[in-house]
This record gives sequence, C-alpha cells and structure tokens, in this order.
Amino acid sequence: MALTTLDPITALIVIDLQSGLMGWPFAHPIGDIVARAAALGAAFRRHGLPVALVNVDGSSPGRTEQAPRHGNPIGNPIGNPFGGPLPDGWTDLIPELDRQPGDIVVTKRTRGAFASTDLESLLRARGVTQVVIAGVATAGGVESTARQAYEAGFNVTLAIDAMTDARSHAHEYSIEHVFPRLGETGSTQAIIDLVERTNAHELA
Repeated sequence: MALTTLDPITALIVIDLQSGLMGWPFAHPIGDIVARAAALGAAFRRHGLPVALVNVDGSSPGRTEQAPRHGNPIGNPIGNPFGGPLPDGWTDLIPELDRQPGDIVVTKRTRGAFASTDLESLLRARGVTQVVIAGVATAGGVESTARQAYEAGFNVTLAIDAMTDARSHAHEYSIEHVFPRLGETGSTQAIIDLVERTNAHELA
C-alpha cells in the first residue's frame, strides 16, 4: 500500500451497495464492507467533502462473447441485474450508507460509474480533483470506475478493505496488479486518518 496524500477536495464514491446485491456470495463478509464504506462516508461528510452513492440498474447494450449471467455471479437465482425484470427495491441504496440530502446520487447502466451518468460533471462542479472508491464488485464496478476516473484526470485512491468481489482471485488480482497502475491504495482507517489530518483545521 502506498497512500500518500489527499487533495483538498476529494470525493468518496461508493459503488453498488444496494439491496439487490446484498445476498450475493462475496469473498469477504459484506457486513464488514458495508461498515467500512459507511465509516468513510461519515468521515467525508464530517469534513464537508463530497460523497457520491452509485447504484446499478442495467448493463451496457453491446454484444459480448459471454452471455449475462442470471442471478448472482455463481448462478443462484436471486434476481438478474442484466437481463429480465428486477425485484422491487433491487436498486435501493442500503440504509447503512446514511444517504444525506447533500450527497451525489447516480444510477449507472454500465460497469463504471462515469460512462452512463453525469458523475464527472457533478464532481467537477464541486471542484473535486481526487476520488476515493469503495464498494462492489472489486473487479467489476469498482475497477471500471477507477479506470474511468483515472482516464478523466482524477487522482484515484482505492479503499481496498471496503470492497469485495464474488471471486477472490479477481479481487486479489485487481488489488495487486491493476489498482497500483491507476492510483494509490490504502485501508479504510488509513484513509480516514488522512482525511482527518488533511482537514483538521476545519474542526478546530
């Protein structure tokens, strides 16, 4: 891990922590991931930093060699995000995220949060130059969002203990081989500590 600094206006982006995904068999306990993402959100809000909550309601329309999977990533029929009707409330952000009126909330229909939303313009309007990303899935929505943020010119930090994937090998590959090429990585506590140090004057 090589977490060095946070820009004065850094936003938190939380990916796909929504009701329809909470039953998926993730590689790490989802309750721990949710708790860490919520702790990040609380720290960012406490210092007046932007929090963006992202949910997913569809997928890119292009043809792919592998057909969309029904149900969760290993085939259990608990609702299909990328083909067929979704259960009521599937896209609802989980209450633990403590959505606030000032939060940015966007619904994506692609893996990454930038391609199918106005997230970039909403962040730019707030003067954001860096993003911290958490959520699910590590090698899916999180990695795609990190790639898009990096290519858009944002500094990127990944909260690696506040994310998970259904496939442990995919999670580890993203953390070890992909994320270091897109930005910096750090634990939830290290990021919160850096937020507190960077913005301590605001609470003085």
